[in-house]
Amino acid sequence: MNGKVVTADNGVISAGISGNCFTRNMKNLSDKSLHFFVGLTVLLGLWWLAIYLVTLDPAKSTFAEFSPLSAFGALPDLWGDGTIPDALESTGYRLGTGLFLAILIGVPIGILMGQVRWFQRLTNVPFQFMRMISPLSWEPIAVVVFAGWNEAIVFLIAIAAVWPIAFATASGLAKVDPAWFKVARNLGAKPWHMVSRIILPAIMFDVITGIRLALGVAWIVVIPAEFLGVTSGFGYAIQDARESLEYANLMAMILMIGVVGFVLDTLCVMLIKRFSWHRG
Repeated sequence: MNGKVVTADNGVISAGISGNCFTRNMKNLSDKSLHFFVGLTVLLGLWWLAIYLVTLDPAKSTFAEFSPLSAFGALPDLWGDGTIPDALESTGYRLGTGLFLAILIGVPIGILMGQVRWFQRLTNVPFQFMRMISPLSWEPIAVVVFAGWNEAIVFLIAIAAVWPIAFATASGLAKVDPAWFKVARNLGAKPWHMVSRIILPAIMFDVITGIRLALGVAWIVVIPAEFLGVTSGFGYAIQDARESLEYANLMAMILMIGVVGFVLDTLCVMLIKRFSWHRG
């Protein structure tokens, strides 16, 4: 069974291993697509049903603007007038900058926690304490410390995202066989070689998993952080739509927040599969 096309004794041509793998992959893709669309349809159906039941009361007829049809209908106008592209650019910049800082800080801290025992014992309790503080509770302090709201929001994202990355990195490093480091030292490896040739390749799966968790937290933080002080981003667009009583636009922006968040999470999942040691 070498994966090539083979001929059976009765003259019927079969596809062998490669054909079976292709069939299995196509079936998996079909199943995933079916589940995706069915789940999405159920979600939209529940959304529509909730609005329908609420608007049965004539006094609540204005809630009709919260329906899926109104939200989808508002999307082309919001894209055409630049609201969605501007929000993508502004929120994306803040999110990307905050995550970059969190990775820059969290990965080295995680390596120290996983590699240096006394550092892990010394910092575990303080870091766990800091991790449990709501990132948005830092907002009043951030506004005072930083000159502008953009810097304050980036700080809030960074402080929210740094802990999942740091602890995931430390957890990944704890699973690395210590014999690897002994062999590397015996072969004359420098500290930088230990980091670049052993530590980072070994923990990349865990680091990206931590980044995925951090991204989810950061995406939740950035939207309410944009409710005040800035005039751009998804949070500002939602606030502006609410104050203007444009509820269809409000729901359309919420829909876009879900779509963008889902796409970002899917990209992280693809990277995790790419660096997984268990992939086929």
